[in-house]
Amino acid sequence: MQFPAALRRAQSSAINLTAPPIARSVAGIALALVSFGAFLLVIGRNPLSAYATLFTNTLASPSGLSEVAVFMIPFVLTGLAAAVPARVGLINVGGEGQLYLGAWAATGIALFSGIGTPWLMLPLMVLAGFAGGAAWAGIAILLRRWRNVNEVICTLLLNFVAILFVNIFVFGPWKNTGGYGYPYTADFSPAAILPALGDFRLHWGLVLPLLGVVVCYVVINHTRWGYNMRAVGGNVEAARRRGIGVGKYLLLAMLAGGGLAGIAGMSEVAGIQHHLRPGISSEFGYLGFLASWLAGHNPLALLGTAFLLAAIFVAGDLLQISAGLPSAAIFILIGLVLFMVLGLKSRGRAQP
Repeated sequence: MQFPAALRRAQSSAINLTAPPIARSVAGIALALVSFGAFLLVIGRNPLSAYATLFTNTLASPSGLSEVAVFMIPFVLTGLAAAVPARVGLINVGGEGQLYLGAWAATGIALFSGIGTPWLMLPLMVLAGFAGGAAWAGIAILLRRWRNVNEVICTLLLNFVAILFVNIFVFGPWKNTGGYGYPYTADFSPAAILPALGDFRLHWGLVLPLLGVVVCYVVINHTRWGYNMRAVGGNVEAARRRGIGVGKYLLLAMLAGGGLAGIAGMSEVAGIQHHLRPGISSEFGYLGFLASWLAGHNPLALLGTAFLLAAIFVAGDLLQISAGLPSAAIFILIGLVLFMVLGLKSRGRAQP
C-alpha cells in the first residue's frame, strides 16, 4: 500500500507538487530563469554574465530599485483592477483602457480646474482618475446586464477604444499649441505633480498602490461586503437564494476595479509624464492582469508578483544593452514565468 505513494514522491522529487503554493511559485520562477538561461546560451550569450549584470543594475542598485518601484505602481493598481472583479467571478481584461481614461480624467482636472494648491488638486485628480476608470469599466458590466455581452471580450475591445478616445484629445482640442507640433497637452502646473522621492523618478504615487492593497485586503477578507463578494464568486445561484444582491455586487466590483486602474493612469501622468500624451502606458494594464493571475488574485501576494514583473521589465532595457538582445526577448522570460508558475500550480491541484 505504500508503493504508490513512494512512487509519486519519487516522480516529484525535483519539484514537490504537494508543496504550498508559494513554494511552487518560487520553483516555477527558478525553472523559468533556467529555461531563459538555456535560450541565451543557444543564441550565443553568457547567461551567468547576463544575470549578474541584471542583478547588479536592478536589485543591487538604488537607482535600479527605484525604477522597479516606479513600474510597480501601475502593475499593482491594474492588478487590483483584475483581482477585485475576480472575487465575484468577473474577468476584467480592461485595465489598459481604464488606465487611459483615468489619466484623461485626471488631466482634465489638472489643466482646467484652476486649483493652485497641491493638497486640493492631487486628491481631486485621484478622484477624477478613479471616476474615469470606473466609468469605462461600467460600460462593460452594463452591456453584460443589458445584452449579456461577455465582459472579457467587452473589456478587451474597450482598451483599443480608450486609446483612440484619448488620442482625439491630445491630437485635437487639448493639444499644446506651444509644443512644436507634438501631440502632448500643456505641462501640468506644480500643484498637479506628485513630488519625487529623492533624486530618482520614484514619486509619492507609491502610496496609492500600497493603500489600495491594504483597503482591498481588509474589505475582501474582513467585512460583510467581502464575504458577500466571495459568496457571489463561489456560487451565484446560492448567493441569490441567500438574498445577496448579485447584480449589485457585480456592478460594484467592476466599478471598483476600473477605478483602481484609473488611479494608475492618474499616477502616471501626475508622477512621471506631467502631461497627457499618446502611448502613456507600456502595456501596464495587461502586465497588471498577469500579475494578478500569478498571485491568485490575492492582494497581498500581488505585491510580490508585481515586484517580479517590474524587475523583469526594468531588466529588459539592460538586456538590450549588455547582451545585445531585442526588446521582445524580455517577453519570452515573462511568458516562461507565466507558464511555469501556472503549470506547477495546476499540477499541484490535480495531484491526488
